[in-house]
Amino acid sequence: MRKRSHSLLAVVLVLFTLAMTGCSQKAKTAETKTSVVENQKSVTLTISAAASLTEAMGEIKTLYKKEKPNVTINYNFGSSGILQQQIEQGADVDLFFSAATKQMTTLKEKGLLIDSTKINLLGNTVVLITKSDSTLSIKGFKDLGNSNIKKIALGEPKTVPVGQYSEEILTSLKILDKVKTKAVYAKDVKEVLSWVESGDAEVGVVYGSDAKTSKKVKVIAVAGKELYKKPVVYPVAVIKASKNIDDTKAFLKYLSSDKAKAVFVKYGFSFIVK
Repeated sequence: MRKRSHSLLAVVLVLFTLAMTGCSQKAKTAETKTSVVENQKSVTLTISAAASLTEAMGEIKTLYKKEKPNVTINYNFGSSGILQQQIEQGADVDLFFSAATKQMTTLKEKGLLIDSTKINLLGNTVVLITKSDSTLSIKGFKDLGNSNIKKIALGEPKTVPVGQYSEEILTSLKILDKVKTKAVYAKDVKEVLSWVESGDAEVGVVYGSDAKTSKKVKVIAVAGKELYKKPVVYPVAVIKASKNIDDTKAFLKYLSSDKAKAVFVKYGFSFIVK
């Protein structure tokens, strides 16, 4: 009986020792991980991105923070043309995410990009929208030239890519001059969307991804790609003057990841990079 008790006691002691060893190892591992995180340098990245990327990039910021807790992402959203001008004037920007190739090409020609980082990441569509409860009888872009619409919201073509696409579409349909008499011009695509949502404009031209973010509007028509000169492409690149080039490159790489792709597709973008 005593021998059996001693055997049981020995087994218990062995199990207890193994358990304590495991706890100790886990504690050391946790301590090591904590130490690694604490030793990582805190970094703040400034990302200038097209207004149409607002919702998608907001979600990606949350996801990236979980993977890189030491990196803080600050966004500057606006029309691609205005963001381009800010970079030219020396704004502190690490990454530029444009809604068209024109603005990115201009920065490249001026030597303001790290050329090797430039990629065409996303695609989009151009759509005609109206308020969700609208009773307008128009069926497509061509009807804008002969309808009784009083206000048509468009992006400012000089600085807003969707405004440039809008003018190309209307020119192809030979109705630009008629539409101009009814047009109100917005500072970016989100303002176009807002005007249609509120009823300040009866119709507007935005990206398909913008229409998808709002329950207050509905899509009347999607513009055929033959109506505008170049496909809607969203290029992204690291700015040469960035003080955080390695960290910015890491974030750019994340934008091409499967996790980021799922977010972009969710918000209505097509993913160009394979």
